[in-house]
Amino acid sequence: MKNPLLSEGARTEYETSAEPMSAIYQTAEDGLADTIRPRLDSFGADCSRVLVIDESRKELTLSDERLEAAVRETGARLIVLDPLQAYLGSDVDMHRANEIRPIFKRLCAMAERTDCAVILIGHMNKMQGQKASYRGLGSIDFRAAARSVLVVGRLKEEPHIRIVAHDKSSLAPEGASIAFELDPDTGFQWKGCCDTTVEQLLSGSGTVQTKTMLMEDALRELLTQPTPAEEVQKRASELGVSQRTLMIAKKNLGAVSEKQGDRWYWRLSNQGCKDVTV
Repeated sequence: MKNPLLSEGARTEYETSAEPMSAIYQTAEDGLADTIRPRLDSFGADCSRVLVIDESRKELTLSDERLEAAVRETGARLIVLDPLQAYLGSDVDMHRANEIRPIFKRLCAMAERTDCAVILIGHMNKMQGQKASYRGLGSIDFRAAARSVLVVGRLKEEPHIRIVAHDKSSLAPEGASIAFELDPDTGFQWKGCCDTTVEQLLSGSGTVQTKTMLMEDALRELLTQPTPAEEVQKRASELGVSQRTLMIAKKNLGAVSEKQGDRWYWRLSNQGCKDVTV
């Protein structure tokens, strides 16, 4: 199988910064104090903008009026429900389309009224070899009702790398697959766009190397000692790496720039420039 390498001219819109916004995050699986909050803190999140609806007296459902009330009260622009099956309600059969569709219709109407995006996180079943559309737990109408479906998974050869692949997009062209890394030391890092398909992701096959990862490897080789900035730029040009991707690779590795005399040098943060002749 051909390795899924980075597409030529792959888009980098996902790297563009957005204005801070508030989000409502509901999870039925992880503890807020011992799991969710530490993860947010490790990624540098502004936890004052991450809101939770109190479920101590009454469990939340997709049809719950508290969802819209919370959005209007807080001005949240995003709701995340994880996993969606936990928020259907005890009287709803998740395998029956005639029970799923009305719930999703009400949820969509709420999202449109409040201009708030809704992300529903679902789990995959263990039926290997099936198409992505049949791998979700419960009714296929979960997927049919959603306007956009993303599959997140890892490859066997790159267990520390995760891939987000677009499986369905009803309102716009499907986006390029995007790789990211979750590292206990460096946290979350974007690794760039790649050609990994949903089918490859579900089977765990193939390998991935993005432009960001390629540039990171090049910087590791170049920056064994402080290196003139023009040499770094030249190497990036040879690899066809954009300035934005170069800066992401620099940040991921913790490289820094220092000026000595009339020249700029790049180095890894654990190096010094004392031995550089200018």
